[in-house]
Amino acid sequence: MRWDVLYLIWGWTLLALTMPLLLLFGLTFFLDDTTTAIRAFGPATLVSGGLGVLMLTVLTRTDSADRLRDHEAFVGVGLIWPIVVFIGALPYWTGGMFHGPFTGNEFSNFGDGFVNAWFESMSGFTTTGATVIAPDTSPNCVAGVTVDCINAQAKGLLLWRSLTQWLGGMGVVMLSMLVLSRIMGGGMALARAELTGPSLSRLRPKLRQTALALWGLYFILTFIEMLLLKFVGNMTVFDAVNHAFTTMPSGGFSTRDASIAYFDSAVVEIIIIVFMFLAGVNFTLMWLFGSGNWSSVFKDEEFRAYLLYILGAVAIVALSLVVAGMAWDNALLDTLFHVLAIGTSTGYASADYGQWPGVARIVILVLMIVGACAGSTSGGLKLMRIQIGLKVAFRELARISQPKKIHMIRMNKEVVEQKQVSLVVGMLFIWVILFVASCIGLALMMPSESFETIFSVAASGLGNTGPALGTYGPTSTWASMNPGSLIFTSILMWFGRLELLTAIIVLHPNSWRRRDKSSADRQGHSIIKQLTKNED
Repeated sequence: MRWDVLYLIWGWTLLALTMPLLLLFGLTFFLDDTTTAIRAFGPATLVSGGLGVLMLTVLTRTDSADRLRDHEAFVGVGLIWPIVVFIGALPYWTGGMFHGPFTGNEFSNFGDGFVNAWFESMSGFTTTGATVIAPDTSPNCVAGVTVDCINAQAKGLLLWRSLTQWLGGMGVVMLSMLVLSRIMGGGMALARAELTGPSLSRLRPKLRQTALALWGLYFILTFIEMLLLKFVGNMTVFDAVNHAFTTMPSGGFSTRDASIAYFDSAVVEIIIIVFMFLAGVNFTLMWLFGSGNWSSVFKDEEFRAYLLYILGAVAIVALSLVVAGMAWDNALLDTLFHVLAIGTSTGYASADYGQWPGVARIVILVLMIVGACAGSTSGGLKLMRIQIGLKVAFRELARISQPKKIHMIRMNKEVVEQKQVSLVVGMLFIWVILFVASCIGLALMMPSESFETIFSVAASGLGNTGPALGTYGPTSTWASMNPGSLIFTSILMWFGRLELLTAIIVLHPNSWRRRDKSSADRQGHSIIKQLTKNED
């Protein structure tokens, strides 16, 4: 492991993170006051910028001609997230959203306050959307007095909270990748480690152009949604900006305790429905659609499955609500909104789906686990992996009756390489093991919680969904969770955001052994091979 290479990755990422921190530092002077601006964003900006400069000037000695190796990219991406989350937590902690060094509270709250700030930051950057802002955790709220605890926070901190999701949605590392692709030859290795989905499609001949195209599309969609929410949905500018920042990354943070239900507007819900749907689509397909290549979009096997998946879930849930006595028009809008909110892991709420019939809650749990399309900003297992897994299962069944026939796995009429199939099957198996272990761990740490609560919290954490069911449903925060459980669920969010594989490579002992150069070049591939080895 070449540590100076990791410092190069981390250094550029931290310098990239310093720019939005400086922006928020300036905006908070106008949105709030000088004291809040200095306390909230002064320490974080100094730490981020200082560490970035230190890593790039003192700790980095790698020749710029060296190429970034795959295992270094995976480890670099995996470990930058805790660093970014730590820096992202500082504004909440020092700015007074939670009990911190400037709030004048006793030491016990001082420590718990940082755990809450860490959780909020991890939930933001991983686009999970679960929150711990409540009267019990925030000195800005008084139980029974403060009407809206989230809205009572400093506007600069709320904007930072939303911006963390927007940055995390496309990947903080993508910002530094634009620079690294020029300095080193490892841009594609970083992209494979950071971008979601089983594969990475280049939109442009060079990776830097691909990254710029993705960010450009991401920005344009965010800006369009912001304009629609402001001028059609009649939101304030502040609310429109924040909700646009948290819709496209499938984040779900809101400026209100009641989330989207606060606005009580069908127009707002319809606008957000459209952009939640887009957030669940592979960004490559959206680029092709915008370029006029419509036929390739509708020929895409995963996109067609996405349409059927959403429509099927809407039909089942809406029918259950109508049978339970809800008017069909209200049932259809509520169902469409929440199926997309959960299916794309956005996590907004316009109603308390925790009180819906049992069959509807089962569908919601399935949506949490599956997620949406590969290459989108959504969480979950992704439909492409589910499709490949099902095709493998059907292939093995077909081999029983036709053992001599060669059965190839195909996606979009193209043969999927066996190593890719093995990787997908291995990741599905690892996900199941991790999910079961997570449920057991949460049950031990929260013995008084119901099975539905434990199951849904694990699914929500790994799927980066946000709201769960039971105690931590859409009308509740996660503030009542004990500090150990908050740290545990934040780790699940990290696993989910890194698609399991990167996180497992970081934790694998082989990643940290000293190897010679040729051995190190093969290290990332050997770890993947070990993790996904099966009988295919």
